[in-house]
Amino acid sequence: MPYPKETLPSEFEQQKQKKAFSIIEEQDKTFTREALSRRSFLSRVALALGGISAFVAGSGLGGPQEAGAQEVSSRVVTETEPRLRNLRRVRERATNMILRRRAARQRSNGSEKDFPNFIASYSKGLEHNELGEVNPKLYRQFLRAVASGRPGRFENLPAMAKGFKNPLAAVSFDLVGLDASQVRMPPAPRLDEARSSSEMAELYWMALCRDVNFTWYNNDPLIQQACQSLSSFSEFNAPKVNQAVTAGTIFRGTGAQNLSGPYISQFFYRDAISGSTLIPARQFVHEAGLDYLTDYNFWLQRQNGLGPLGQQTLPQPRYITNGRDLASFVYSDLMPQPFLTVATILLAMEVPADRGNRYNSYLNMEPFFTFGQPHLFCLLGEVAARAAKAVWYQKWNVHRRLRPEEFGGRIHNHLLGKAQYPIHQEILNSDLMPRIFDHNRQMNSAEWGSSDGSFLLPQAYQEGCPHHPSYGAGHAAVAGACATVLKAWFNEDFVISNPVVPNDDGTELVSYSGPVASSLTVRGELDKFASNIAMGRNFAGVHYRTDAEESLLLGEQIAISVMKAQNICYPEKNSFHFTRFNGKSALIKGSWSF
Repeated sequence: MPYPKETLPSEFEQQKQKKAFSIIEEQDKTFTREALSRRSFLSRVALALGGISAFVAGSGLGGPQEAGAQEVSSRVVTETEPRLRNLRRVRERATNMILRRRAARQRSNGSEKDFPNFIASYSKGLEHNELGEVNPKLYRQFLRAVASGRPGRFENLPAMAKGFKNPLAAVSFDLVGLDASQVRMPPAPRLDEARSSSEMAELYWMALCRDVNFTWYNNDPLIQQACQSLSSFSEFNAPKVNQAVTAGTIFRGTGAQNLSGPYISQFFYRDAISGSTLIPARQFVHEAGLDYLTDYNFWLQRQNGLGPLGQQTLPQPRYITNGRDLASFVYSDLMPQPFLTVATILLAMEVPADRGNRYNSYLNMEPFFTFGQPHLFCLLGEVAARAAKAVWYQKWNVHRRLRPEEFGGRIHNHLLGKAQYPIHQEILNSDLMPRIFDHNRQMNSAEWGSSDGSFLLPQAYQEGCPHHPSYGAGHAAVAGACATVLKAWFNEDFVISNPVVPNDDGTELVSYSGPVASSLTVRGELDKFASNIAMGRNFAGVHYRTDAEESLLLGEQIAISVMKAQNICYPEKNSFHFTRFNGKSALIKGSWSF
């Protein structure tokens, strides 16, 4: 089916004098993908910034103006004037940057319009029928809440719709770098497309292979079967060798850096010191062999927002060894904490700063609040928050892609003949499905004492996915942004010495002696670290491959825009050199000067 035409966001109108902006709701029954217009808001802010810069320049704020301040020397005021002149110039540049930007043309895959009863859209937490299909009337009410951006609209949804994860973050504004509405993601694969079918197959195999150690992949028979199965899908857009998925490419992120060396980045295996606090590399991970939402009745409860939360963990921490461990890490991590930890590791390794850092050549000054450690750690937090809000905008206000566990429910009911859905035939006809049915039968027997199997996607988390749409992925967007900052900040070509991998039970580290052991770089391991975090959510069964990969790129774009915008505000003529995820070189430069 053809995608719907691209549409620009509608203009919002001023409705109440005390409000900074107002909302208009959708005028047609399909609800436009983007109800909020940031364009007029940003224009007003730009005008305000211009007015502020003019006010500052002409107000005499260079020295105290009140009684009792006459003793301030004219020399101090004179020395302050150059900063005011530069302040006005920088504000004017920032104003022009805002004025030049326009909201991006957003485009979804048309699923809400083209498929009946919203069967290809996220609806977890709302009321569903026995097939797991959302109540259409309630879903339209949900859409009106999303379109409005008003807290009251969400609070007025029926009580079953509890726990929607921060949808209002999607409609907040940012004034440094790109606003959330000024970036875009391509439409997600549709329910009826071969690519969507292949991505679900990968998630089923990830679930079956969760407890296989990464270091066993070359010889493990289950991994070999997964490689053969995934190679048969016509549009499986993942790393391959001679058009085939191999033990060296399976479940890895796209890009040469992700295919080099061990599956897990070296930054997962190094202790860190933050101030006087030791941060061990060992992790508390979930117990092996426990999968969830394999029983249909429990799955249906979770779609309605019901059911228990919580996870079982191993009593002793260990190093990450397999997909379940990686899913455990991204279950309880505090974004952007992993990248703050990596920053301390890079500093402890004495990795040189990027060659564009002017403090490399200064003799009488050292970096601190600009281009020093406080600057770096604040910047990581800044781009993480900005990337998260940008991807939230894509989730709630543009795509609303159904989660993999919801897709699994469609497959289950279709294969059992309870419903007919326009699912691509490759996944339905795959010999993978009987294997999943038997796996789930074993899970249900152990957990529920039931002999029923199912075609549901086994989840690593007891509650399944969180209560927000699938595309894009928050973890991946934050990872893409933070990895970009670290590559720009440090010498990304620095070689990491003494690489390691965990032993079989993850209790100790042993030397890695593979063919690239002497050539693992900061860039490669940062790209891999970001990909590991993104794919960890896929191992859990809560995201698809396109969620991960496109969100990494969105995060990268946000980070670049923030660094560009901030760079014009520094007196140092700084520049950042780094390599983007697509392998292309990037350069950020620019500053004001006296």
